[in-house]
Amino acid sequence: MSTSPRRFTVVLKPQLTDAEGHPDHGGVLRSATVEATGGTGESGYPRYEGEGITADIDPRTRTVEAVSVDGRELPYGWVAEVADEDGEHGEDAGDPSTPSASPV
Repeated sequence: MSTSPRRFTVVLKPQLTDAEGHPDHGGVLRSATVEATGGTGESGYPRYEGEGITADIDPRTRTVEAVSVDGRELPYGWVAEVADEDGEHGEDAGDPSTPSASPV
């Protein structure tokens, strides 16, 4: 039986491209530690909330499937990611071998 992590750190970054048009996410614009609510979001994935961010996160792939910021949609041109467990953006739970990014 698999259990979902209790918390993640979600980072919001601008979705940029390099000179060849490849995705190149910029620096962190905002981060938040989100805690499991015990509920499921409309995406069907566990719901996490904290510090003004509500996110549905697939705990297996660590992908942000849906997100709102301060009760609004993610601003156009921003991307939501789960921070690396041992990265510079804080501590979270889950499998650090699977990075995730979701332009939601």
